[in-house]
Amino acid sequence: MAAKQLLPALGGSASVWITCLVFFQTALLCGYLYAHWLANRSQWLVHLLLLLAAGVAALAWAFGNSKVAVGSSHPIAAVFANLGIWIGVPFVALASTSPLMQVWWARLQGSGIPYRLFALSNLASFLALALYPALMEPILALKQQRISWACGFLAFAVIAALLTWKSRQAPLVAESASTSSASELPPASWTHQLLWVLLPMGAAMQLSAVTSYLTSNVAAIPLLWVLPLGAYLLTLVLAFQFPRLIPNAIISRLLVILLGALGYMLSHTDASLTMGAGLAFFLVEVFVSCLFLHSAAYALRPQRTAQSTLFYLLFAAGGALGSFLIGIAFPVLFRFNYDVAVTFFVTALLALLVAWSRPWAERLLWSVASVMLAVLVVWIHIASNREAIVSVRNFYGTLRVRQDIGFPGATRRTLLNGAIQHGTQLFGTDALRRTPTTYYAEDSGIGLALRFCCQDRPRNIGVIGLGAGTIAAYGRPGDHIRFYDIDPAVPPIAKNVFSYLRDSAAQIQIIEGDGRLSLANEPSHRFDVLVVDAFSGDAIPLHLLTTQAMAVYRRQLAPGGILAFHISNQHVDLGPPIALLAQASGMIAMRVSNPPNDERDEFASTWMLLCDSAVFFAQPQVAPHVHAPKVIPGMQVWTDDYSSLLPLVRW
Repeated sequence: MAAKQLLPALGGSASVWITCLVFFQTALLCGYLYAHWLANRSQWLVHLLLLLAAGVAALAWAFGNSKVAVGSSHPIAAVFANLGIWIGVPFVALASTSPLMQVWWARLQGSGIPYRLFALSNLASFLALALYPALMEPILALKQQRISWACGFLAFAVIAALLTWKSRQAPLVAESASTSSASELPPASWTHQLLWVLLPMGAAMQLSAVTSYLTSNVAAIPLLWVLPLGAYLLTLVLAFQFPRLIPNAIISRLLVILLGALGYMLSHTDASLTMGAGLAFFLVEVFVSCLFLHSAAYALRPQRTAQSTLFYLLFAAGGALGSFLIGIAFPVLFRFNYDVAVTFFVTALLALLVAWSRPWAERLLWSVASVMLAVLVVWIHIASNREAIVSVRNFYGTLRVRQDIGFPGATRRTLLNGAIQHGTQLFGTDALRRTPTTYYAEDSGIGLALRFCCQDRPRNIGVIGLGAGTIAAYGRPGDHIRFYDIDPAVPPIAKNVFSYLRDSAAQIQIIEGDGRLSLANEPSHRFDVLVVDAFSGDAIPLHLLTTQAMAVYRRQLAPGGILAFHISNQHVDLGPPIALLAQASGMIAMRVSNPPNDERDEFASTWMLLCDSAVFFAQPQVAPHVHAPKVIPGMQVWTDDYSSLLPLVRW
């Protein structure tokens, strides 16, 4: 809920969720650190005060306006600042509950640590994650979700306070229990404690890297956030409750097969899987990898009650470290996205450490796997650099410009975000260089809108999403084209690597920042055509497709102006919700789809054109190419407080 609430102010980037994972793992570490400190002290009053503060913070988040306090210029700081203000204290209170309850239980009952309670806690989290996209998101708006959650949190706080009051006797019971057999066991060695950090680190890297891959190339939506996280939590349940359910030999061999198969797929750097295949393979890989790593960590758990909170503390430290590496460190260290490949290599190394005391055949298996996955990382580095004349990576994604030879023998440059192409230009004759390609061909939706919107008079055009600047190829003398792009790495590439902007006869302006926020803060430009084309990979910036966004667009359009949405997508059909938006705002919506033409580097594309007048669509040059969009019965119009992509997914 909190992460989805951040998306409108941070450009809908898939990296928002990965940064949220870093925050969640860090807050979890803070909760476990607090539990470790409190477990060895009789400070029950401190915990009561924390629960009180958490309850107040939960109510403030539920009933307050919860506006994002920091803009998109510093997105990582924005994520941490806002989540810290909204849910930081409640999250720490929740995180500390499981380890504290286990210690108090063991002391009050005079027994060993009930690690099954940790499994039960994660099972509850897994069920909540399953219910969110299936039940909560399609039915309740964000405000209602927050209020419902706050009510549940207050009930939790009351129960936790009662148990905290009861735990006042725990230190006294601990004194009499100090002679138990568990206290006479030797403490865990430093090598075990190191593995308590490294094994959860590998699992958190698996979760973060695969989630980043899916959300960057499929959609930045809670539906795909919860699937890898659900697999991750399920492995904790199985590892801590049913450690012998699946024999280690089976898990180990299955993991080798999965790492090898997906490693082969990753070696094809521009490969793109269907949504069903991609989800199936990667979710199974995450599940098997995390089950292997979490089971290995559980096998090394301490038997001493006094070391249980240290175990959870180091376990959480490993999770925070793994998510930090993927979410923050790797984008700074690497120009290309090696996250999944490096994670596979780290997983193999950790498996080798675990297998070091096992039979030689297993050691040999993981030694070979580690070498092969190290070769994979090197190969991906070589393949990514091949034909790449520019590469840059930041919070908003990985950009690469590939240069090769296209038809008809001309030099071709292609801008890619991950595996998705965002613009191509042919360098040969002047005519080729000025020809719009890919999704922007003359018979595409945007081609029709720009060619037939205004007869021969100068046009005023706005574009959310710069890419390679292909739309500038339509510029005529007297035209004005104003581009908006949230990614600061895009304008230098469009200006210096591609020539659409330089060659255009129109007057060009580029505004850095989120398009919707920028338009909302500017006076009306009375655009003849306003283009919304701000996809990153196949991710969908939902904040550009809401009634609040439509109000901004309508204010910026001239009477009779055209609003053009680029909705080409492998996995989601955005036509129905945009048709609903048009209906709600009093506009006519038409769908334009055109086939590919490989000789002219034209891709199959789908556009939605919206206008408050039917005159444009009735033109003889336009009418044969447009048709009414599909409508889904019972679908609700999207707002900043409500959206659900589940009915639109092409599984």
